[in-house]
Amino acid sequence: MKRFLKYLFRFLLLLVIAFVVFFFWASSSTLDEGEYANILETDSMETPAKDSVFSIVTYNIGYLSGMTNNLPVAKSKQLFIDNMAIVLAETKKINPDIIAFQEIDYSASRSYFINQQEEIAKLGYGYRAQTINWDERYLPFPYWPISMQFGKVVSGQSIISKYPLKEHQRIVLSRVADEPYYRNVFYLERLAQVVKVVLNTKEVVLINAHLEAFDIPTREQQLAEVLKIFNQYKDAYPTILLGDFNSSAIDQTAVIQKVFMNNEIGNAAFDLQNLEKTFDSKDPYERIDYIFYTKNSIEYVSGKVLNEFGQASDHLPVFMEFKLK
Repeated sequence: MKRFLKYLFRFLLLLVIAFVVFFFWASSSTLDEGEYANILETDSMETPAKDSVFSIVTYNIGYLSGMTNNLPVAKSKQLFIDNMAIVLAETKKINPDIIAFQEIDYSASRSYFINQQEEIAKLGYGYRAQTINWDERYLPFPYWPISMQFGKVVSGQSIISKYPLKEHQRIVLSRVADEPYYRNVFYLERLAQVVKVVLNTKEVVLINAHLEAFDIPTREQQLAEVLKIFNQYKDAYPTILLGDFNSSAIDQTAVIQKVFMNNEIGNAAFDLQNLEKTFDSKDPYERIDYIFYTKNSIEYVSGKVLNEFGQASDHLPVFMEFKLK
């Protein structure tokens, strides 16, 4: 009996050691922190001729997993190939000047290690600003079954543009308070990605945000931080704030109402009496994705929710055409 207990103790000790080693290996980063915010340029792509009307899209692309996003179900490579084909075809039709993405994969086993940003940029986007918000050697989510876990993930937020980008910033927003340690180390960092785009010699500030999805107090704090950034630029530059705010337009208690009430801020493709919804893409029931802009310096031309993108993501993109005053 003593020998059995001795071997059992050794076995359990080895299990604990193996778990601790795996935990710290899995939660370690694959990139240097200096690589978390980059501007990439392709010289062979031409900047468009001078124009007076510009267009921009915000799209939570959900790493092209469609309605299977975050679900513990098998995702074939063909699913991602098909969804990429939809995004490429529809993007080519609309041909926006700028696209801001959330939840886009740069190198992830869950999406078969395809750099989604670079594939879409081949349509003619010579300037790319990429920010990393998830860099894990092994992400043990969904928790069960193990065969459905994400594994290696390098993912984030991206702005691709036909016009030059400059002065790129990656601003980390507040985390959920009192999270247990094991969840905190794997937390998807919520970011405000800030970059200037040069449109016909005029600089426009873009703020690409992706706010907390589940914890309301954290989301409220993050929006306050994002609006502080917006206010730093709004008087000196035409400024566009866009992204996935995870805050419902039809919920009168939602924090996004604070933005709606500001008469100096425009809201693209938005009419509460005939609300175009962005989530989920299969059966849209709420609006949580927005393009906001400074009314004093940007003239709204048109906008719409791009239903044609279907279920390539669990979100639908929002499109805006605008002029600079």
